Amino acid sequence: MVLFVLQAEAKDKKKQALPDHVLNAQRVLVVIYPDAGEPLTDMGANKNARENVERALTKWGRFQLVMEPQTADLVFAVRKGHGSGPTILNSPTDDRPVILQPGAGDTRVGGQRGRVPDLSSPFPSSENRGPRVTNEIGSSEDEFDVYVGGVDYPLDGAPIWRYTGKNALSGQVAAVEQFHKAIDESEKVRQEREKKK
Repeated sequence: MVLFVLQAEAKDKKKQALPDHVLNAQRVLVVIYPDAGEPLTDMGANKNARENVERALTKWGRFQLVMEPQTADLVFAVRKGHGSGPTILNSPTDDRPVILQPGAGDTRVGGQRGRVPDLSSPFPSSENRGPRVTNEIGSSEDEFDVYVGGVDYPLDGAPIWRYTGKNALSGQVAAVEQFHKAIDESEKVRQEREKKK
């Protein structure tokens, strides 16, 4: 009978999916994965995905968007899915010295001086960062990964949370919606845990 009671208590305990530092985060940076290739038929795919995520985050209103990884509590890395075929790496369309995102009452303007700092440790052979065409086999699903910010090379660590899905960075931006749900569920678990203390 004691064993049955212990099993029942264990089932009632919910595990908090996201750690407290994610729930307490305020500032975020949205970046394109450095090795993300873009199909020659849609050279702005990753840039558009990043902008879609930023607009969805602005609409949500939970986070403040920043432009430097050192000031971000979290770094969101995105990669637009595509099938196999010719792609371009290090596309100049992914660089953005100026940000201008007009919206209904939520226009965002910003600027970047110089080159964006590396978000992952550069390999010695990666000195040539000019655009180049490759024949890449990639996933057809979009990727949205969450990393700890405020550290050197945040993309070298393991992601805290990940979402992949077909067109997850387009339209309603399902990746941000799913992250929103994960935060809501984690906050409920944290509140229940704090009430029991």
